[in-house]
Amino acid sequence: MTDPADPSSENPTSADGEAVVEISTDGACLGNPGPGGWGAVLRYKGTEKRISGSEPDSTNNKMELTAAIEGLAALTRPSKVIIYTDSTYVRNGIMKWVSGWQSNGWKTKDKKPVKNADLWRRLIEEEKRHEVEWRWVKGHAGDHFNEIADELATTAARAVSR
Repeated sequence: MTDPADPSSENPTSADGEAVVEISTDGACLGNPGPGGWGAVLRYKGTEKRISGSEPDSTNNKMELTAAIEGLAALTRPSKVIIYTDSTYVRNGIMKWVSGWQSNGWKTKDKKPVKNADLWRRLIEEEKRHEVEWRWVKGHAGDHFNEIADELATTAARAVSR
């Protein structure tokens, strides 16, 4: 197994020997709400691609979701993917909560509209194209690719705040 904190490690392979795309994502917001940015680092067979973007008025959760959406959207064909996120909101949302929200007509248990439902729908659509494994990493704790994603997100947020 590879160590996602080791930038020299090779990509993992699935049980059938297929190479796996690894995506590390992060979102940032200068104020919450405020200018926001997102970043993603995609790795496949020794190749690395860095992508980022921003919005002048956003929230941290929106940027975390956007990073995952854009990371998956950047893939040109259906793939086996491991997404590393430091957002429990994104990981729990996609793995535990969305099925309930969908069956409740995009309402919470308290019958309130789900926040960021538009982004959750986009994430579900992007995820459908791939076989995705979601992994949580502790943010700001030395994970090499999480730190790069954080820098991409923060830089993008700063650029749009000017």
